[in-house]
Amino acid sequence: MAQVVHQTSLTTLPLLHRGKVRDIYEVDEEHMLVVASDRISAFDVIMPNPIPFKGVLLTRVSNFWFERFKQLIPNQVSDKSLDELNLTPEEYAQVEDRSVIVKRLKALPVEAIVRGYLIGSGWKEYQARQSVCGISLPAGIPLAGKLPNILFTPSTKAAVGEHDENISFQQTASLIGEEIAQQVQDISIQLYQNASEYALGKGIIIADTKFEFGLDKEGRLTLIDEVLTPDSSRFWPADDYTPGVNPSSFDKQYIRDYLETLDWNKKAPGPSLPDEIIRNTQAKYQEAADRLLD
Repeated sequence: MAQVVHQTSLTTLPLLHRGKVRDIYEVDEEHMLVVASDRISAFDVIMPNPIPFKGVLLTRVSNFWFERFKQLIPNQVSDKSLDELNLTPEEYAQVEDRSVIVKRLKALPVEAIVRGYLIGSGWKEYQARQSVCGISLPAGIPLAGKLPNILFTPSTKAAVGEHDENISFQQTASLIGEEIAQQVQDISIQLYQNASEYALGKGIIIADTKFEFGLDKEGRLTLIDEVLTPDSSRFWPADDYTPGVNPSSFDKQYIRDYLETLDWNKKAPGPSLPDEIIRNTQAKYQEAADRLLD
């Protein structure tokens, strides 16, 4: 049975990277083991308390979408299994149900953010300048209102503890090339549309999300990292949605909203989370997974 994991400590495999949520280990020259811990971050700061079994839920949800989208775009998932890694029983318990062995790819240095609704930083910018990430919008869109068109608003991929920066399509093209940038934009919007239709049938509005991509040895665009999870997306209950009203959610917005009530400067270290906040966050992640995977 899976255990609560704030940080893994495998010695059988070399640690390559420890991110805000995932620990990445080297399997061989062609593969890596990606482990989703129960860490949670907000405002780019890792909180000191884990959300129990969050990494298990993230892995289940991502694997569902990787499978659903495999006819649309190749993904990172390899055909290797944990049994091939010769982990100790203690190590196996740390990674069971929360890990995937992936192909080693060249990750693109941008995050592909797709927005279908006006919320968060987009809403703040819209109120000030009637735009989102520099893209002009018509007047009169309410808080949480559906956008007239799906927006592709890429950002840089910052190091742990630093903030991502929104960039234009032209800046994206200068980083990764015009052709790849266009592919990233087109497939990101296609994946968002596909997922939004599916999720709405499960009672979830996907307000926005973030995709990440890499290139394989042949230069083919490949879907990587996590896909349409409560960590990387805003999920709203469709039956509770009203334009103009800040919506309830099945994601980490609940944590962000709690942290906004504190006298905290949004810099590390993060404040300790009360048990009630941890329980409610876990319940929201669980409900998102239950609805999507039903």
